[in-house]
Amino acid sequence: MMIFYGYCSKFRSTKFTAFKTTAYVLCNFSRSRSMSQSTSIPRKLERVRDHGYDNYMDVEKKTRKVLKFQDLILTQINQTIPVSRLDVSARRLGFKQHEAGAFVLKFPHVFEIYEHPVQRILYCRLTRKAHLQIEQEKQAVIAQIPDAVTRLRKLLMMSNNGRLRLEHIRIARSEFGLPDDFEYSVVLKYPQFFRLFDAKETRNKYIEIVERDPNLTVCAIEKARERVYREKGSDAEDIRFSFIVNFPPGFKIGKYYRIAVWKWQRLPYWSPYEDVSEYDMRSIEAQKRMEKRAVATIHEMLCLTVEKKISLERIAHFRSAMDLPKKLKDFLLQHQGIFYISTRGNHGKLHTVFLREAYRRGELIEPNDVYLARRTLAELVLLSPRKSKLNKELVGYRRERVGYDMESFRPDKLDDYGAGDRGNVRDVLDSDVGSDSESDFSDDSNRSVDETLEEEDVNVTK
Repeated sequence: MMIFYGYCSKFRSTKFTAFKTTAYVLCNFSRSRSMSQSTSIPRKLERVRDHGYDNYMDVEKKTRKVLKFQDLILTQINQTIPVSRLDVSARRLGFKQHEAGAFVLKFPHVFEIYEHPVQRILYCRLTRKAHLQIEQEKQAVIAQIPDAVTRLRKLLMMSNNGRLRLEHIRIARSEFGLPDDFEYSVVLKYPQFFRLFDAKETRNKYIEIVERDPNLTVCAIEKARERVYREKGSDAEDIRFSFIVNFPPGFKIGKYYRIAVWKWQRLPYWSPYEDVSEYDMRSIEAQKRMEKRAVATIHEMLCLTVEKKISLERIAHFRSAMDLPKKLKDFLLQHQGIFYISTRGNHGKLHTVFLREAYRRGELIEPNDVYLARRTLAELVLLSPRKSKLNKELVGYRRERVGYDMESFRPDKLDDYGAGDRGNVRDVLDSDVGSDSESDFSDDSNRSVDETLEEEDVNVTK
C-alpha cells in the first residue's frame, strides 16, 4: 500500500511538472505571437486629417461646379444662355431650384451677366479671362500629347494582360492629361503602340499595348531612391525597397509601429510592370510581396497623373486588371505616410487620393503646364466678387434710363401729367434709385435727388 501511494505521488508530481512546462511554453508562444502582431502594421487605422489637402479639395469642389456650368454654356448657340433658362438647365447637373443664379453671381470673374441689346433680357456668358483659361488648358493638353502617350503605355503595361477598358480610361482621361478625343488623337493615331478592339465575351471596347518597352518599366519610386542614395548617401540595403514616408501632423507613431514600418520598408516586392502569373501565391511571403506590390502600383498610377491625385472610385475601375485589394480605402489607410485620402467634396461621398511626397504646402512640387492652367481657373474662382468690374453696357443702360426719368419729370414738364400722376412721381423715382443705389449712386447723389424732389414739390404747390 505504501508503495502504491508513493508511486501515485510521484505520478502526480510528474504530471504537474509536465502541465507547468506546457503552460509555460504556451504562455511564451502567445506572448511572442502578440509581440509579432504588435510589430506589424495594423489592418485598420483611423484617418488623420491634413488640412492642407482638405483646403485644396474645398477649392476643387467649387471648381468642379464651375466646370459644369462652363460646359453647359459652351454647348449653347453663340456660347450664351438666357438667365431665365439657366435654372432649368442646371437641375440636370444636380443643382437645386433657384441655386444656379445665386451660384453664377458668386463668380463674376468667370461668368458675366449682361442685357441683350435687342431682346432686352438677361443672358449669361463666360468672361474673357475664363475663355483665356480654357484656351490655355487646351493648348497645354495638346502640347503634352507625347507625354500622354507614354503615360498611357505605362498604364497598360501595369495591367495583367496588357489591356484596359476604353470606358475606364475615358472616365479618368482628365487625371492622366488625355484630350477629350483621345480615342482618335492618341489611340488610333499611334497604331505602333496601341490596338483598339471589341471583346466578344463582354462586348466592351479595350485598349491593348502592342509591344512592351523595357525602357518604360522603371518606376518613379526607383528613380527617387537612386536620387536619395546619391544625394544623402544612405544605406543601399535600407532604401532598396523603401518608399518616401511623410506622416500627417498629429499622427501618433508608437515604438512598435515604427519597428513595423521599418520592417515593411525592407520587405522585397515585385515591380508593378513585372508579370507575376507564374509565381506561387500560396505562401505568406508571396502574399506580403503582393500587398507591397499593390502599394507600388497605386504609387506609380498617381505618378502618371497630371496633378498627382485621383479619386478612389476611379482607382477601383483598375482593381481587377492590376490585382489591387478589394477594400481599397482600408488598405490605403494603412499607409498614411505615403497617401492621403480626402473626403471633401460631394458631401463626403467622394474620396480623393493624394501622393504626399508630390505636394508641399498645398502646391505641387514639380508643376506642369496643364496643372498651372487648371490652377488659373482656381484663382479666378477665389477672386473676390468686390474686385470685379461692372458690365459697362448694363451700367450705361441704367444711367441712361435714370437720366431719361429725371428729364421726363422736370418741373416744367409736370403740366403734361394729371393730378393723379403727380402723386406717383416720388414713387417712380424712389423705385429707380432704390434698385441702383448700390452700383450707380452714392450718398451725395441720393441727397441731390431728394433736394430736387423738394424743389419740385414747392414749384407744384406754387
